[in-house]
Amino acid sequence: MFSLFFTSTPPRDWPSVRSSDTARFSEFFRGMLQRGVYLAPSQFEAGFVSTAHNEAVIEATLEAARGALGTLVGSV
Repeated sequence: MFSLFFTSTPPRDWPSVRSSDTARFSEFFRGMLQRGVYLAPSQFEAGFVSTAHNEAVIEATLEAARGALGTLVGSV
C-alpha cells in the first residue's frame, strides 16, 4: 500500500497529513490521468501495488509521474 502527500515535512500522523497540499495532489492526479495512469482520486486513499505490473508498466508509470511532476515544478 502507498499514498502520496505533497508536503514539506514527512507525513507521520493525521495533523501532518492533513496539512499537505491537496490542490497540488489534485494537479498531480489529473496529470497522471492525462498520461493514462489512474490513481485514487484523493491522497487520503491508499494505492496498491500488484504482481500483474511488469517492467514495461512500471516504467510507463514512472515516465508519466516524471511528466506530471515536471508540470508541477514548473508551476511553483
